[in-house]
Amino acid sequence: MHPSTRPTAAAALTVMLWASAFVGIRSAGAHYSPGALALGRLLAGALVLGAICAVRREGWPPREAWRGIVVSGVLWFGVYMVALNWGEQQVDAGTAALVVNIGPILVALLSSRFLGDPLPPRLLAGMAVSFAGAVAVGFSMSGEGSADVVGVVLCVIAAIGYACGVVAQKPALGRASALQVTTFGCAIGAVACLPFAGQLVHDVAHAPASATLNMLYLGVFPTALAFTTWAYALARTTASRMGATTYAVPALVVLMSWLVLDEVPGLITLGGGALCLAGVAVARSRPWYARESAPAPVPSEKRL
Repeated sequence: MHPSTRPTAAAALTVMLWASAFVGIRSAGAHYSPGALALGRLLAGALVLGAICAVRREGWPPREAWRGIVVSGVLWFGVYMVALNWGEQQVDAGTAALVVNIGPILVALLSSRFLGDPLPPRLLAGMAVSFAGAVAVGFSMSGEGSADVVGVVLCVIAAIGYACGVVAQKPALGRASALQVTTFGCAIGAVACLPFAGQLVHDVAHAPASATLNMLYLGVFPTALAFTTWAYALARTTASRMGATTYAVPALVVLMSWLVLDEVPGLITLGGGALCLAGVAVARSRPWYARESAPAPVPSEKRL
């Protein structure tokens, strides 16, 4: 794979695995409490990442990276996961999807304020199109569910935790590797969730094996692998553009629910999913004049 395409491939793998997490959470969440599910997922992810770090001899991150790692670990790995698990038990899936999808917008605003990220018109237009698609998917998924105030507040907390975690993680990636930032962030998130250890022990003893396997899947793939590929891609682009990429998740959730759960989507759901993907394409595209003005590659024999 050409080095220039690796960040895009990493981002694509991330959104695919994060989309699959919604299917796993739906199954495991019926037998695990929100905090226990988050802690079990983070422990599994931290063990896998720790083993990889040990094999690769990554070592400890430099001191300058710890602030971002701690903040992202507590807010994104910890608060976000618990609040989202809890919120989805209080409100219908459509309402949760709508509220959580303010996250990428918050990422763009916060990264512009604190990281100096530009907000070009294409990014804003793409995010608007994707958010419209997320709204369509959310309304089509709402069905007979109800919007509980507590559930909505929890989903807002999840979105804020995600946005703040991403913005805090970006500077840390300039001082430590993606694997280091993800590993220690995941471990810090697990420590933050230790108050749920007793509930985890109880749920493991009573949950069916399929729910426990889903929890382990969430820890190994959507957490250990996907958060690492996310960090790899985030280190090579702006937080705003990476946040916009996550708008592909609702479209992929619709497709996976269709294939795995036999939940046949309606026309509004399919149209909303298409808008999500179209918006991501617009947000991550470059203006034609920027592409044409890019310097041509220098032949190898003329390089100094």
